[in-house]
Amino acid sequence: MRARVQEIVFDCADPAALVRFWTALLGGEPVDRGPDWSYVDPPEFVRVAFQRVPEGKAVKNRLHLDLAVADPSAAADEALPLGAVRSGGIVTDEQGSFQVMLDPEGNEFCFVTG
Repeated sequence: MRARVQEIVFDCADPAALVRFWTALLGGEPVDRGPDWSYVDPPEFVRVAFQRVPEGKAVKNRLHLDLAVADPSAAADEALPLGAVRSGGIVTDEQGSFQVMLDPEGNEFCFVTG
């Protein structure tokens, strides 16, 4: 069997709010399918969906998105007013640089170069 990724789904408390945050980062138009499900179809990427769940986030993500940018520091500065939070400082190695971030519900993602 061979499968393809149809969408990436985030469990969350507020799908409508979180889809708007991610739409600001990735592009596209937010779609609220109902109070418990929202999604965005970013240009040149798979659908990213947000599903309401009753429990809150308790531990580190087991999966996160790396978002390619020219300058992780500048990207982080632009994401902060949208509700993102930096997690630590910029890390640079021979492969490039990255900045770990948290979305408004605490889901980790990274701005990366290289």
